[in-house]
Amino acid sequence: MERGLSMELVRVTEAAALSSAAWTGKGLKNEADDAATEAMRKLFDTIPMAGKVVIGEGEIDEAPMLYIGEELGIGSGPELDIAVDPLEGTTTVAEGTMGAMTVLAAADKGNLLHAPDMYMQKIAAGPDCLGVIDIDKSVEENIRAVAKAKNKNISDITVTIIKRERSAEIINQVRALGARIIMFDNGDVGAAINTCFEWTGIDILMGVGGAPEGVIAAAGIKALDGDFQGRLLPRNDEERNRCIEMGVNPDKKLELNDLVSGDDAIFAATAVTDGELMKGVQFKSGFAETSSVVMRAKSGTVRFINSRHSLKKKPNMVMDK
Repeated sequence: MERGLSMELVRVTEAAALSSAAWTGKGLKNEADDAATEAMRKLFDTIPMAGKVVIGEGEIDEAPMLYIGEELGIGSGPELDIAVDPLEGTTTVAEGTMGAMTVLAAADKGNLLHAPDMYMQKIAAGPDCLGVIDIDKSVEENIRAVAKAKNKNISDITVTIIKRERSAEIINQVRALGARIIMFDNGDVGAAINTCFEWTGIDILMGVGGAPEGVIAAAGIKALDGDFQGRLLPRNDEERNRCIEMGVNPDKKLELNDLVSGDDAIFAATAVTDGELMKGVQFKSGFAETSSVVMRAKSGTVRFINSRHSLKKKPNMVMDK
C-alpha cells in the first residue's frame, strides 16, 4: 500500500463522523447510521485504489451501499480489502453518550479475514503483553499473565468488558480475582484499541462481541504491536455452515495474523462523540472540529489528527474533490 493512502482514508472517516454527528442525541439511530454510510461511500470513490468491501453493512440484498463485495475507489491503484463500520455505536449517537466513532481498515487484497456476521469471543491487550494472552486459557490465567507482564498487582489490572448479560460469568470471575472492571455499552472496536494506549488505563479486553468488529480492531492492534485473539461463536447450524462456506473454521483459535495477514494494514477512525482516545465532533460558528487517529502496521506510525472543517465551503459535510 502507498504511504499517502493513510491520509486519504482518514478523510473518509472524517466525512462519516461529520455527517452522523448532526444526529447526536436526537434518538434516531438509523438516520445517524445512514448519514455516516452515505458520506463514507461518497468519499471512497475519490481514492486512487481498487478496493473491495470484505466486511461491511451486509450482503448485497441487505444493504444499499458498502455491502460485501462492493467495489470502491477510482478503479486504479492498489488492490485492497476494505472493512468498514460507518458508525460504531449507532445507539450511542442516538442517545448522545460516549464512545461512538466511524472506523475502517484496509489491507492488501486477500489479507483481511472475511468474517461472517456473528458473535466472536475476544481477548486483546497492548504491546507489553504480546504473546502473553491466550484465549484458550482461563480468565484468571490471562489476568495473572498480564499483571506479570506489566509488573502490576492483580488488584491494579483493569479489564474492559461489554455490558451485556452474556458477560456475567466473566465479570464474576474478574471480581472474584480482585481485578478492576470498566464496562462499556457499545463500541468494542474502540474498547480493544484502548488496551494499546497506557493513558486509557485499560489493560485487557475480554468478552464476546461482533466478529466483523473483531477484524477491524485486529488491524489497528496489529499497527500498534498489540495482541488480539478471537474465536467464532456460531449459534446454530446455519451460522456454522456460513463459516464453512466463507472458508473460516468456526472452531479455530484465530490469532492476529489469521485475522489480518501480511505485514501491512491501515486503521483509521474519527470520533463522533467523546471517547477515551479522542474528542467527538464539535460544531462551532461556521466550522466543525474532528479528532481522528490513523495508523499503519508496516511503519508502526500512529497519527492523531485534529481537523477544522469549514461548514460554508463544505455545507454537506463532504467535499469530494
